[in-house]
Amino acid sequence: MQIAIVVLAGCAHALSIAWPFSFGLMRGQPVWWLQLLSLVVLALYLDNCRTWKRGAFLGWLFATAMQCATWWWLFISLHTYGGLASPLAVIAIVGLAAFLALYYAVVCGLFVAIAPVNRAQRALLFAALWLMAELGRVEFFTGFPWGEGGYAHLEGPFANLAKLVGVHGLTLGAAFVAAAIAGLVLRPRLRNAGVVIAGLAVAAATGFAVRVDADTVSRFTTAYPVAATGNKPFTVTLLQGNIAQDEKFQGGKGIPDALNWYGQQLMAATSSLVVTPETAIPLLPAQLRPDYLDTLLRRFVRPQAGAPATAAIIGIPLGNSQAGYSNSAIALKPQTVEGKGLADDVYRYDKHHLVPFGEFVHPLFKWFLAIVNIPLADFNSGAVTQPSFDWRGQRLAPNICYEDLFGEELAARFRDPAASPTMFVNISNIAWFGNTIAIDQHLNISRMRALEFERPMLRATNTGATAVIDYRGRVIHLLPRHTRGALVAEVEGRSGITPYAWWASRLGLWPWWGLIVLVLLGSALTGHKRRKA
Repeated sequence: MQIAIVVLAGCAHALSIAWPFSFGLMRGQPVWWLQLLSLVVLALYLDNCRTWKRGAFLGWLFATAMQCATWWWLFISLHTYGGLASPLAVIAIVGLAAFLALYYAVVCGLFVAIAPVNRAQRALLFAALWLMAELGRVEFFTGFPWGEGGYAHLEGPFANLAKLVGVHGLTLGAAFVAAAIAGLVLRPRLRNAGVVIAGLAVAAATGFAVRVDADTVSRFTTAYPVAATGNKPFTVTLLQGNIAQDEKFQGGKGIPDALNWYGQQLMAATSSLVVTPETAIPLLPAQLRPDYLDTLLRRFVRPQAGAPATAAIIGIPLGNSQAGYSNSAIALKPQTVEGKGLADDVYRYDKHHLVPFGEFVHPLFKWFLAIVNIPLADFNSGAVTQPSFDWRGQRLAPNICYEDLFGEELAARFRDPAASPTMFVNISNIAWFGNTIAIDQHLNISRMRALEFERPMLRATNTGATAVIDYRGRVIHLLPRHTRGALVAEVEGRSGITPYAWWASRLGLWPWWGLIVLVLLGSALTGHKRRKA
């Protein structure tokens, strides 16, 4: 019975990141209280464990279920599009989840072994250890923290704290509250109730102090007008081609369809900026017909008299067999400098954080590419900090696919406030995972980044969610998923810097690791609850 409940609690944690059903709650909505409830259940069982081995097992079981239920949709990319046999695809997903769950097994076993008697200290230790496991997923083996608990609090009472402490701070706070509630359930004393009430009161007061809503202005950032063009509105066109993944890299239908549709849309755009999804142009430049890129270059870099002054950000793979390949975006804008070649006017962004086994394969696992059909599966990595694309007074910072999952890497672009982005631009292709909750989960990840940095996030995707997210983390414009279309909207950039952007750009994740070490040392020095064998 205990095992079944822990597995269900792990699955509930996965559902809290983005509700996958059409009943009870809005589909795709984060459910903060469900995430808290799932951790309360785990904390209750850990509190009653007699041995650290049992605690480690329960933590491993919870995390394995949590991760399988979070990104089960990897099955679609591995089996449906990658050609891996169904049993092998299931084994791969469960195996990856079980491996990453070892982080949680270690911290849960450690919690049972060294937890102090004091309830407040126990709650703090549980929170610090839980954050340590989540950071393990961020930092080790290239990083895969998809489904971290803090994302469930995107719309909860603690949401405004994101601009102070980021998603990892929300994860820490939620774990502390969950452990404190578990302590109150086990020992309903006034002192234990005080721990819960005090924690909630501090979080609520801080969140209220930094809130941004329709009746208040941000304490940290301000609108960034476009003075260079007489304060004309900055308009964007976000393209969603809805190219089927099993046809996207096929010459018979998918490639010609993509080249024709995106080419037509790019040529016809009249907004300030037009953006395509990741690898919207599915061929290397050398594989394109000779006039394809030249036509786009002349349209955007040397527009004809009377043509609208429009810039474009285009997803395209770059490179060759000698230098290697990169998952990239190029950006084009009108130029007035004569005597330069058209190619000199191309901005380039290369994806830094590559997807393991999808875009990056360690030399020891090259054999994996021989049994799956994943095109362009081994890219070079770009630098962490790359310059923004300057256009009409805005500094546009591209990121590709799940790069927006790593807020500390995006934060590095804010180290120099004068050069910090005024908008983020995410280009993605979630068609690898079908019409699943992966679309909603990724949208919520982007929303969290917008909230942390108080920057709009423009999203151009192949099948969804193509959207405009404002600096409050709210979706203000959205295309229906799995449809073909162009989303046209007016957007306003932001200047200034949030506290989270300030310290994360300079310190990265080190403050969290430092806090974890201090809590562990404090628990070791104050003693722990001795348990009967």
